[in-house]
Amino acid sequence: MSSPALRDRYLADSVNTASPGKLLVMLYDRLVIDLMQGEEALRTGDREQARDKITHAQEIILELRTTLDLDAWSGAAGLAGLYGFLLTELIGANVARDAERVAACRKLVEPLRDAWREAAAQAG
Repeated sequence: MSSPALRDRYLADSVNTASPGKLLVMLYDRLVIDLMQGEEALRTGDREQARDKITHAQEIILELRTTLDLDAWSGAAGLAGLYGFLLTELIGANVARDAERVAACRKLVEPLRDAWREAAAQAG
């Protein structure tokens, strides 16, 4: 089996065996990576790369918003509102090619990712 095939298999196995908390952290990790890469692509003028990364970040946020159980805890509605804000900002940043707006979104997401990572570690 080739190295890319082994890597793909490892990643698939990691996702398939991860706990719900770990999956959530994996999504947030990927979201932060997409935002960093999208921001950098905007700064270097790589419009196609920026569009792809920012669009993928939007897809992750949509998935997070769609799977959010609004009845699970009192802060869920606020988190849903934040997801809506992030989507609006990323759409605007993508259209305007505004790296600073992407950076601002990343700065909002990183503490959330860290909090979810800590919660998953305590639960697991």
